[in-house]
Amino acid sequence: MSIAGLVTALLVGVAVGLLGRLVVPGRQEAPIWLTVSVGVVAALAGSIVAHLAGVDTSTLNLLALVIQAGLAGIGVVLVVATARPDPSDSP
Repeated sequence: MSIAGLVTALLVGVAVGLLGRLVVPGRQEAPIWLTVSVGVVAALAGSIVAHLAGVDTSTLNLLALVIQAGLAGIGVVLVVATARPDPSDSP
């Protein structure tokens, strides 16, 4: 994986992580750092999957971006949808 592929995966992961909280309305229990972290890790995994599938990840490639954003989106939606409120906040 090249530096360009790594930077692209990081940017895609951060963007999807920040926007992921808006996808599942009414569920704001997941902290922002968690959604961004999951987005970055899933986008990096998407970059690895794209490379293993034979997609050129050394340059800016639309298919690699779609795979990265797709995996990051799935990961962030799963984290936000399964987040529970902090038990110390309940009365």
